[in-house]
Amino acid sequence: MPDYVIKTPKLPAVPVSGSDALFPVRRVYCIGRNYAAHAIEMGHDPDREAPFFFQKNPDNLDTSGTFPYPGKSSDVHHEIELAVALKSGGTNIPLDKALDHVFGYAVALDMTRRDLQGEAKKLGRPWEIGKAFERSAPIGSFLPASDIGHPDSGRVELKVNGETRQEGNLNQMIWKVPEMISYLSEYFELAPGDVILSGTPAGVGPVARGDTLEATVEGIGALTVKVS
Repeated sequence: MPDYVIKTPKLPAVPVSGSDALFPVRRVYCIGRNYAAHAIEMGHDPDREAPFFFQKNPDNLDTSGTFPYPGKSSDVHHEIELAVALKSGGTNIPLDKALDHVFGYAVALDMTRRDLQGEAKKLGRPWEIGKAFERSAPIGSFLPASDIGHPDSGRVELKVNGETRQEGNLNQMIWKVPEMISYLSEYFELAPGDVILSGTPAGVGPVARGDTLEATVEGIGALTVKVS
């Protein structure tokens, strides 16, 4: 074992349903505007343009069930997402082989400091200040694809305090999971431990302290998060 000059940081990891083992996280890629209705509500053309991605930090993934309202923002939004975990990777992955690299799937939230993201957009700056803050990606347990297959349809819904805010279907994704994996692998060397957040349907909106978020993806499961 090598010696390090500081204490080794904890490896980010996510539980796996039906197992005591954890899924270690290497990178987190997020696709933007991957549902047409969400692209429209954000003021963009829903036509199938080339996909674009940004990143969250691996330790932004949080399994505590609590989302602490972050500082420096007064407009934090919820975005429900399907999370895709990779068990293997590579470069230039063929489309018809992309799903071979998937370990499993989970329900996740891409929490966004919308006011800070909007300011960054206006100035032509990166989005990390609005997207990659502490505990900004609540996530449930990964369900292995070996158990559930590869869902390409299923209701996606997010409720805030029992009221439905977001709803859609996995089959409404502009870029499907195999396409995202193949495209990303043209620009990055994907590897085991990579996680892809696959976009959110329409209906994103603000949260407040005390809110309860209930996120469900049909066939994958449910995630309940309390805003504190």
